[in-house]
Amino acid sequence: MQITLLGTGDAIGTPKIGCDCENCRAMTAAGRSRLRTSLLIETDKKHILIDSSPDLRQQLLRACSPHIDAVLWTHGHYDHFIGFGEFYRVQKVPPAYAAPPVIDYCSGYLHFLSFVKHPVPVYEPFDLFGVTFTFFPVNHPPVYTCGLLIEHGGIAVAYTADTREDIPKESRDLLLATDIDLLFVDAIAPAGYSISKHMNYAEAVRFARDVGARDYRCVHMSHMVPPDMPHAGYDMETFCWE
Repeated sequence: MQITLLGTGDAIGTPKIGCDCENCRAMTAAGRSRLRTSLLIETDKKHILIDSSPDLRQQLLRACSPHIDAVLWTHGHYDHFIGFGEFYRVQKVPPAYAAPPVIDYCSGYLHFLSFVKHPVPVYEPFDLFGVTFTFFPVNHPPVYTCGLLIEHGGIAVAYTADTREDIPKESRDLLLATDIDLLFVDAIAPAGYSISKHMNYAEAVRFARDVGARDYRCVHMSHMVPPDMPHAGYDMETFCWE
């Protein structure tokens, strides 16, 4: 299994349009960016997309234009699903999987596309191309949002999606009961910032420690997060397991 971070930014992305802060200047000077957060999973020549960001066209071109066989959505915020429209006239629109409230909202918005919709109950593992996925509710008020547990060949990877630190007990228990090799964790702002819908960097680090993740990468980072923060993920960072 191989997982690529197609994007690691928040809804605004980095550099932020019209921003002259130190981080945006540094990223621009280095020719770097944070596209909106999404993941690409490759296994047995199949490609599974986790969230379809507004930057999807650019992300897929960067990834050498893979054919996408399935898409999983964590929630109905535009930076996590609206790029699904990029499949129009590019390939057969892939089937979408999400918790029932998420599939209802996203597919309603994307009514102009014809595709297969799979509502998946939370906490119920399901298999796609030999990879086991489990949606679990998190806490991203007021939008219903799920994280995702990804298991393949004895490897466990978790993705919190957008959330505060205080996720439901059943979801935290699921993570605690899993030997997590790698965690992708929401860290929208540096330590010291209080963000009502997300974790800051210090909270993300604590969350990763508390659920026992062996390793972790921060994602969904805003332009306020410096590019050299320890454990900060970066666009096109790739993780491979035999």
